[in-house]
Amino acid sequence: MKSKKMIIGAMVFGMAVTGSAGVYAGTNMQKISAYLNHSIGFKINGAAYTPVDNNGKTLAPITYNDTTYLPVRAMADALKIPVTFDAAANQVVLGISAGTTAPDAGSAITLAAVSYSAAQKEQITKAFANYQGFETAYAPAQMIKGDAFKNVAGGDDGVSFVFNHMHVSISPRDYSYLYDGTTVKLSNGVSAKWYTPSDIPMLTFQLDDRYVTISSPDQSLGKAKLEKVAVGVAKLSK
Repeated sequence: MKSKKMIIGAMVFGMAVTGSAGVYAGTNMQKISAYLNHSIGFKINGAAYTPVDNNGKTLAPITYNDTTYLPVRAMADALKIPVTFDAAANQVVLGISAGTTAPDAGSAITLAAVSYSAAQKEQITKAFANYQGFETAYAPAQMIKGDAFKNVAGGDDGVSFVFNHMHVSISPRDYSYLYDGTTVKLSNGVSAKWYTPSDIPMLTFQLDDRYVTISSPDQSLGKAKLEKVAVGVAKLSK
């Protein structure tokens, strides 16, 4: 089996690093005539996969001169390989740079327990008590090391937990069905869905009688980290 590095190495850079103007600027651009190849499908680790952009729009490979180029950002996310754009060097960086630590490499992800005070637990319990038939309090039991819990609040349709780098919403309804996305298996075997309703990727999964949605509004936490945190959401301990 080809390694992740070999697979990623065959991809074209320009298609996928969205939001980086430097990719499209400069004097070394060459105009070509190519084709969006909608006939090619994908499988990742045996499961069907559809690459999408940050807005959930399906991406197609490009075929040019008998060579097919794949969307780097979408494929790197699916394979859990960090991808960034170095504007100063005008380079796409796949994996980690020399002397850095991969932010989402499995062994590098360090979790910390979320320690709620008695007052915070009371606040969480009251927030859930406002919803008939949904009174049982649930909460994230872990976070990425270095993050911190800030507050919790009940809204029109659920309870929201706000951390410095993470937002966790627990609702009786699933809103992810409105959007196309990518299905993943969490480490506890639960099926979850990544989708992007705006410009922030969100992960939603069902937990007992409710739906949990996790995101990183400042985008400092990658998908692998949020998936690790997701499995720790559970009934609030007394």
